[in-house]
Amino acid sequence: MTAFRILVTDEIDPEGVQLLAAEPALHVDEVPTLPREVLFERIGDYDAIVGRSATRISADLLRKGAKLRVVGRAGVGVDNIALDVATALGIAVINAPAGNTIAVAELVFGSLIGLIRQIPRAVQSMREGRWDRSDLMGTELKGKTLGIVGVGRIGSEVAQRAHAFGMDVVGFDPYIPDERFAAFRVRRQPSLDALLGECDILTVHTPLTDETRGLIGRRELFRLAPGSIVANLARGGIVDDTALLAALESGHLRGAVLDVYGSEPLVADSPLRRAPNVLLLPHMGASTVEAQRNVAVDVCVAVRDALLRGELSRSINVAGMHGTEWRDLQPAMQLTERMAAICRALLADQGARAIRRLALRVGGGLAGSREALLAAAAVGVLGDVIETERLNLINARALAEQRGIELAVTESSAPESPRAIELSLSSGMKELYVAGVAPEESAPRLTRIGSFHVDVNPRQTLLILTNHDVPGVIGRVGTLLGEAKVNIAEYHQARLAQGGEALAAVTVDGQVGEELRQQLLGLPDVISATIANFRA
Repeated sequence: MTAFRILVTDEIDPEGVQLLAAEPALHVDEVPTLPREVLFERIGDYDAIVGRSATRISADLLRKGAKLRVVGRAGVGVDNIALDVATALGIAVINAPAGNTIAVAELVFGSLIGLIRQIPRAVQSMREGRWDRSDLMGTELKGKTLGIVGVGRIGSEVAQRAHAFGMDVVGFDPYIPDERFAAFRVRRQPSLDALLGECDILTVHTPLTDETRGLIGRRELFRLAPGSIVANLARGGIVDDTALLAALESGHLRGAVLDVYGSEPLVADSPLRRAPNVLLLPHMGASTVEAQRNVAVDVCVAVRDALLRGELSRSINVAGMHGTEWRDLQPAMQLTERMAAICRALLADQGARAIRRLALRVGGGLAGSREALLAAAAVGVLGDVIETERLNLINARALAEQRGIELAVTESSAPESPRAIELSLSSGMKELYVAGVAPEESAPRLTRIGSFHVDVNPRQTLLILTNHDVPGVIGRVGTLLGEAKVNIAEYHQARLAQGGEALAAVTVDGQVGEELRQQLLGLPDVISATIANFRA
């Protein structure tokens, strides 16, 4: 078994590291956060790096890591990782989005109660020897309306706890189905503006993207009712810090809770530190023993599985698996990749040059994973064509498009074949079509090559022969393969009309080379011979 080296840094919880170290095929080096120049010197020796936010995984570092396959982030955010470069290089980026869910949800209410009951001020006054009870009048969460922007993992946990406090809960999230809102008893608002007009307390729980950067700015803050409260324990930059400061200083907002900032760490002279009625936290949403253990275990398991089993379902820069579990999708993924390799090999033997278009059509049972299947098809088209050891589902589509290949995927409307896959490749005036099916309970099958209907499982190597439909051809082919000690797994002969041209799809064990192909072409009545050797 191939051995992989993993660099673990930034004080990852030992329980996660132990999961990696327990694997004989994984060699783990656990080191403190390294200076940039030292990390650059060492990174070329490693297949994976696992860290937190302290180590910056820059574009230059990724390019220096010639062996890197996986970057693991023990946490949610990947702001410290050059994600676009990792994707271009075919390096999986894996985070741990679920491990700190409870920690953040609990901190939301701990900090809100601290703010509205003036707990930090009360603690300080007591330490200073005072008894300011009459000046510390607070308010309750019960009866207030909580507005949640982003009703995903953390947002839904916040909603559940809000109900326990007797709050009314409204939410806005254009990417979450109605069923999820209903399940967590969140009244759905059609727009952010509608939400802002409803709530007494606003909390945001979205990732930081181009769409959400500055989502809550001056306009949005002043659409909130006077005396409202804003909480941001998600990502810095979603709430505009400058606009928030203005809303607080003007008295429009009653208060705010912040655990994240547009620039971190928050500088000592930041005006936010002097803003009225603000509870400031040092980005501690995931700072619980349980959360750190959870994210370490989650990311280390995913890194282990990515290295040892090629399991990329947890990679955030691979095509989505929506609607289908990764393991269940593997037969369809493998079939699609091999169908594309078959098309490519056949077109090459016909003298076709560059592939110009790849079109994929999938049945309704696979529609939720069509983007992943398209990536698999791109891998099949490029395999043995481009020189890179890191051709995979992460970078195949980008590499295909760089070579001028147009990629398209659609859903088939044929209800009788919910797990059918159809693929065509075009090169100039030449176009070839193949089809297959990936049933849930049996092995995937190739069902069509061009105009010929076949029924064969494309394992290891597939020979595609065309020949005159005359007696003796199958016997001669079998004899030649036997003499070459090539074992036949399946042999399917198809024809369009008696006495015309026939096609044989022959699955054989092991790899077959050009020498055997030439021998096949030398047999009487054999017209063409194509070999498709598949990646393991």
